[in-house]
Amino acid sequence: MRVLAPLTRVLQRRRSADPARFGAFLAARGAYLAQKTVLDYCAVKLGVNWHSALADPGFTTPLTVCRWRTYLAAQGDIVAMAEAWLRPHVREPERLVAPIAALAAGAIQTAGVPPQHEEEAEARIAALPARLARLQLAPPHASTELPLESAPVLLETLPIHPDLRKGETVSILGALRMHLVSAEQDLERGFDPAALAEALLARGA
Repeated sequence: MRVLAPLTRVLQRRRSADPARFGAFLAARGAYLAQKTVLDYCAVKLGVNWHSALADPGFTTPLTVCRWRTYLAAQGDIVAMAEAWLRPHVREPERLVAPIAALAAGAIQTAGVPPQHEEEAEARIAALPARLARLQLAPPHASTELPLESAPVLLETLPIHPDLRKGETVSILGALRMHLVSAEQDLERGFDPAALAEALLARGA
């Protein structure tokens, strides 16, 4: 254990407290949460027909809708997870809402949202501060228990007919949850929560 202690200290020193880097992390993981879940499921479901389906507008058009709508919800889920992770490290957690919501807004606004989804994107951005405030009325949720707004959107928009995915809801949402948990683990490895929270509060002051 004595041998591991210096290495642990070095790794801890490398964890970031940079709000800009944190914002980039949130943006990347919001996109990954949605895209990985959607594309992996569709690829497995279609099997050998996957590549031919990608040349069929009858499939790719609803697939694109699914990817964007799920992303817009997933970005909020990633931010809600991050808020819960940071909250124990601040005395006034309500002050976290504005700077974290602003980072999520920046992620969505720079994601290249297609015109047909801009209204939904604006609605997601506008609703996020209230969502974070509601979550703060209860103790922080673990990433394994956080209510996911992306879950119903994903199930509603998947370009595979519901009759063809009977009994698969648990697996689909399990994959979504797994990617959220993985994002939290990467957050823990990459960032110093106390220092990052302090930097975010200073930014939002």
